[in-house]
Amino acid sequence: MSSRSERVVIIGAGQAGLATAYTARRAGLAPLVLEASDRTVGSWPYYYDSLTLFSPARRSSLPGRAFPGDPDGYPVRDEVVAYLTEYAAHLDVDIRTGHRVEKVIAADANRLEVVTADGETFIAPMVIAATGAFSRPHRPALPGLDSFPGTVLHSADYRRPEPLAGKRVVIVGGGNSAVQIAVELADHTRVTLATRYPLRFIPQKVLGRDVHLWLAWTGLDTAGWAKPLLTGDKGTPVMDSGGYRDRIATGNPDRRPMFIRLDGDHVIWSDGTRERVDVVLLATGYRPGVDYLADLNGALDDTGRPRHRGGVSPAHPGLGFVGLEWQRSFSSATLRGVGPDARHVLNHLLRRRTRAWHAPART
Repeated sequence: MSSRSERVVIIGAGQAGLATAYTARRAGLAPLVLEASDRTVGSWPYYYDSLTLFSPARRSSLPGRAFPGDPDGYPVRDEVVAYLTEYAAHLDVDIRTGHRVEKVIAADANRLEVVTADGETFIAPMVIAATGAFSRPHRPALPGLDSFPGTVLHSADYRRPEPLAGKRVVIVGGGNSAVQIAVELADHTRVTLATRYPLRFIPQKVLGRDVHLWLAWTGLDTAGWAKPLLTGDKGTPVMDSGGYRDRIATGNPDRRPMFIRLDGDHVIWSDGTRERVDVVLLATGYRPGVDYLADLNGALDDTGRPRHRGGVSPAHPGLGFVGLEWQRSFSSATLRGVGPDARHVLNHLLRRRTRAWHAPART
């Protein structure tokens, strides 16, 4: 087992980790990035083939490097993968792939110890958990799902529509990805979106400008207090350039209230009718993959979610998070949002360190 001290250890080399590494370097720190996989692109290669960003390229950049191409165009999945690969290649930062973090523990009162699966340890005064919000698919315990004999997929497992052609598909969820997948699948089969609330659409462009630009200009994009306005308690709104609402109005895909239960290979709809289905596709989001913090007392709550205030741990002065959904704002888990959040978290951790250095010694 080897041991080495680093100024700041960053766990994860996806968009959150790379933005944090850039920000740390600009702040005069020496970041070490530990990445479990063999690539510096996060979860992007594993999303469905046709995934298209809901924000234009000009609003989809990490700090220090603009997203290439048409600034008003909407990048697709593989363009994001290429962008992240190039971004990492131009960082003057120590990035170590193939280093899966197994646990983080307290080394002493002022430092944390990061232990990898192969037994390496790294001790640092600051550790940033940047594995984001999309590393652990959420699979809700729906009534009858465990005994459903058909195919159960999460949107994380979905790649393209052809394997599901001709099968009756029910998609659980009404967010952007759910609607995008449903519309794509509907060209090949019969699809229903099962949601707890009616679908809500936000126009992709307002007065000729992308809605994300309006969100930025008004400050709603980075305002934590704006969460009730942008999400409310009626589900996540869907960005629509005009095609999604119109397509659902045709009846395929259609939207129905959430079903009561699954009974064998049948779904029992809210009106009591039964219908045989072949596939249940869960577009039910993700949870932060931060199990490696389970041994760090107070880092996680009882459900395994990070305990934080704006990405800063209240329990450990050297622990921060970047890339969580609604960490500080609507944009926190996006390409455009991780940079500002990284600056916020690192500034807070550095101020804590400064106060600790200047605190009078206890007698």
